[in-house]
Amino acid sequence: MLADPTGSRVAVFAAVFVALYAAHQVADHWIQTQHQADCKGQPGWTGRIACAAHVATYTATAVLALVFLIAGTGLRLDPWGVTVGLTISAATHYIADRRTPLRWIADRTGSARFYRLGAPRPGRDDNPSLGTGAYALDQSWHIGWLFMAALFCAV
Repeated sequence: MLADPTGSRVAVFAAVFVALYAAHQVADHWIQTQHQADCKGQPGWTGRIACAAHVATYTATAVLALVFLIAGTGLRLDPWGVTVGLTISAATHYIADRRTPLRWIADRTGSARFYRLGAPRPGRDDNPSLGTGAYALDQSWHIGWLFMAALFCAV
């Protein structure tokens, strides 16, 4: 942290976390295209490219949020800290959105049933909703890593 008008590192962290959290919500639910959402978890290059495109727009949204935060508050952030923080955010977002890594983690940590909660039954499309265990675990993963990213951005 180069300078903080409030004199508090905690305030800088809080402001950065709020900006990244707001950017996360906008990028994951408004900026992400339907194609990216549908394809990012698919195997092979189709899924990798869709996921990388989503992570690129997600990260650009986070950068924009930080620009607005800086412009609106006069806060000065260390560019290296921001680079490390946004790299952590982007890398962990990609990992989660490829889907199989989180399912693998859930299977090995005793959360397999929760991960599959609300998923359509095999051969049916009977629960197309956001209310699934996989979605809840995905979002909590992202928010946990946003916390870490904000710590690095606020150094």
